[in-house]
Amino acid sequence: MIVYDTRFNANEWFVIVGFCIGYGMLFLLPRRFSYKITLLFIICGIYSGFFYDHSLSVEPKDFYDVNDTSLYQPWDFLSYLMYGPLSYLFFYIWDCVRFKFRFAPLYIFAWGLVAVAFEKFAIVCHVFHYKNGYRLAYSFPIYLLTYSIWSALYYYFKVRQANAKA
Repeated sequence: MIVYDTRFNANEWFVIVGFCIGYGMLFLLPRRFSYKITLLFIICGIYSGFFYDHSLSVEPKDFYDVNDTSLYQPWDFLSYLMYGPLSYLFFYIWDCVRFKFRFAPLYIFAWGLVAVAFEKFAIVCHVFHYKNGYRLAYSFPIYLLTYSIWSALYYYFKVRQANAKA
């Protein structure tokens, strides 16, 4: 076990503030989706964070640790919940702006940059501790893949919704 910190400091504040701002935003934004779809879009972020962290931060790869120790802690779970509002915002903005599908790569690329900036700030706050040669640049293609999958999911539900109205 690696212990990076034993005090309540920047990484816990990052998680608390991110959680409060994110879920506060969810309640303040006008509703655009049904409750089921809203929940699905939130779960996309939570699941993606959980999936990638448990794919990349465990043996045999073990590219990084999250928060204060190399062991799973309650703060790690809260940090996964933080990703929910970010994924919802991805879908929400897309729906508000009504991007055409041909602009999807540009939107995905822009969100990839936003995600890398968010992760960089998380690194500065000691939420992530890279090891075994991992670098921030490696996260960018993962974000592009994730947002591409989310875009396909969004269009699936839009087409399904359009067919239901027809």
